[in-house]
Amino acid sequence: MEFSAQQIAGFLNGIVEGKPETRVSNLSKIEEGKPGTMTFLANPKYTQFIYTTEASIVVVSKDFTPSQAIAPTLIRVDDPYQSFAKLLEMFNSMTAGKKEVSSLAFIAASAKTGKDLSIGAFSFIGENALLGDNVSVYPQVYIGDNVKVGNNCTIYPGVKIYRDCVIGNDCTLHSGVIIGSDGFGFAPQSDNNYQKVPQTGNVILEDHVEIGSNTTIDRATLGSTIIRKGVKLDNLIQVAHNVEIGENTVIAAQSGISGSTKIGKNCMIAGQVGIIGHITIADGVKIGAQSGIGGSITGEGAMVLGSPAIDVRKTRRNYIHLANLDEIVRRINHLEKVLKDHKE
Repeated sequence: MEFSAQQIAGFLNGIVEGKPETRVSNLSKIEEGKPGTMTFLANPKYTQFIYTTEASIVVVSKDFTPSQAIAPTLIRVDDPYQSFAKLLEMFNSMTAGKKEVSSLAFIAASAKTGKDLSIGAFSFIGENALLGDNVSVYPQVYIGDNVKVGNNCTIYPGVKIYRDCVIGNDCTLHSGVIIGSDGFGFAPQSDNNYQKVPQTGNVILEDHVEIGSNTTIDRATLGSTIIRKGVKLDNLIQVAHNVEIGENTVIAAQSGISGSTKIGKNCMIAGQVGIIGHITIADGVKIGAQSGIGGSITGEGAMVLGSPAIDVRKTRRNYIHLANLDEIVRRINHLEKVLKDHKE
């Protein structure tokens, strides 16, 4: 489908600068823009490309001031990144496949499904499972017994949701996600063996949660592992049993959270962060990449970095000293020699 600049501006509450009749049928990156496509400029690092892009329409901030002539038609908005996200969402909905239940899918007789359902080939829906309206289940998905999936959810190929888990409304689970596998519970025995501790709880994902590919969330030993409303988890994250992640917290790839840790709301956790179990992290905390969290963080809005993680400002100063460590040792050795010679 094609849209004019005027139509797009109306959808985004933007202002057209250029030719309102300019039409586009696809989206592009600004540095790779082609005629008939639309792109956006949000990061100043990419400003140079707005003067060379071949895209027909560029979404820019209302306060953007060009330093030279620009060929594309501009649509000025309050927040280009947010506006383009809306366009991407609209584009995805337009290009999504038709809603149908494959004849090669298995749905238990006791399962209940809502309207406008899509279930791909070789997917399995277990006993007493409940799927809401407008749910898209891609091929080769496993949804176990007594699982509840809310409205408007998208579950991509290869996702596994174990028994009794609960998925809220407007959730997205990307390929390879596993929800509700056993927590890592083993009791050491006198013969140096380990006795498995049954994991009898479940996992609860509240509304508007998105989980990246190959991320795993373990079921609770007792009770629930809980991912609160609006949480966004990247690919390849491990969330252990009985963890709770607060509203609107975001966590980047390859991070691991040990059992029974409670993370507050509105936190930002960068990639490859390791967090020990049975601790609490306050609301609004920011944790830098590759940090090791060995104890509770009680100060709201704290910013920490390093392993063990400490205040980010102190860590940066320490890194400067570490970079000069060889010179510092050389100077200390020199001073010790001078003092020794002086005493002699």
